Amino acid sequence: MRVLVSSTEGAGHFGPLVPVVEAAARRGDDVLFVVPPGLTARVEATGHPFRVGAGPPAEEMAAIWDRVRQSPRGEASVLVNREFFGRLATAAMLPAVGAACDEWRPDLILREAAEYASAVAAERRGLPHAQVAIGLAEVESSSLALAAPVLEDYGGQIVERLLASPYLTRLPASLDPSPFTATRRFRESAGTRRSPLPDWWDGDESPLVFVSFGTIAGRLPAGVPAYQAVITAVTGLPVRVLLTTGRTREAAELGPLPRNVHVEAWVPQQDVLPHASLAVIHGGSGTTFGALAAGLPLVFVPMMADQPANARLVAGAGAGIVVEPDFRPAPTGKAGESTGSRIRAAIETILADASYREAAQRIAAEMRAAPAIDQVLGTLAASLR
Repeated sequence: MRVLVSSTEGAGHFGPLVPVVEAAARRGDDVLFVVPPGLTARVEATGHPFRVGAGPPAEEMAAIWDRVRQSPRGEASVLVNREFFGRLATAAMLPAVGAACDEWRPDLILREAAEYASAVAAERRGLPHAQVAIGLAEVESSSLALAAPVLEDYGGQIVERLLASPYLTRLPASLDPSPFTATRRFRESAGTRRSPLPDWWDGDESPLVFVSFGTIAGRLPAGVPAYQAVITAVTGLPVRVLLTTGRTREAAELGPLPRNVHVEAWVPQQDVLPHASLAVIHGGSGTTFGALAAGLPLVFVPMMADQPANARLVAGAGAGIVVEPDFRPAPTGKAGESTGSRIRAAIETILADASYREAAQRIAAEMRAAPAIDQVLGTLAASLR
């Protein structure tokens, strides 16, 4: 079987595709990626052939992100889902995806849920297509609803077809009931390669706190204050802290660091999570999923997009605590001081109360009970025949 795989930019969007592509390779399927320029290095690392499409016009994209930074969450969500993913990214990638369909003739198009160009190309050519969830099904159906007004310009009842296409997700039903009619849940196959975690703390064996706000947050005005709030929170706590900046900030920008905090631009989360006691995250789908799969409780500092919804859902399941960020200057003149104190209290609560870890481990157990991705992909391939 020939499988064309497409993604928008961002580690959180590309990452969920990787275990599905690995399963396809184990089956002996041929895989061809079509990705925007910003994913070139990541897709090269897979070893599969790929084509690079276009990215959205830089000026238009910059204008949208400027508006996102200044807008309330609701307006920002419309801008991201409708204007960026629905309009700009779809129009930019459609020529490359269409050409790949015509020249390579795939049997199946596999896309991450926010990449719409490949679904448009598939519908125009009568090709089957399936989507791989980035995060919560409820959030992704809402994102599709926000993008619908611009996607409908492509005709062919495209929005209805997107809702009806097979939806592959790693999240369990108890945490993530799905409005997609053809939902198929899976677990990743065991044996994901991990690298040893260096001893950056000189033999200290205190609980490890992993801090990650993904690859985008660091670029936002709230990025540095968010990191600084966490550093304030953990100063003096009997924990080790690994803070990753997503390659968007230098450690020097974060100010003085306490001895228990180590900063890296990026460390693969699969290398960190097995060693951690909890994670402090913004609630992006990739990190949320990874932490839950590892049975880790979470402290959320949500900023935008699907992060507040992810945070509320996990906290409602008893596996995390939400800290609403406030980076306005305090009377002391230090922005994020209140947020830092609440993050500290959340970390202390989770470390002292085993119920949070127990709830996270129940979710992890349900995730492990799902069929392996190899089985789910085989069933999907059989349905095409």
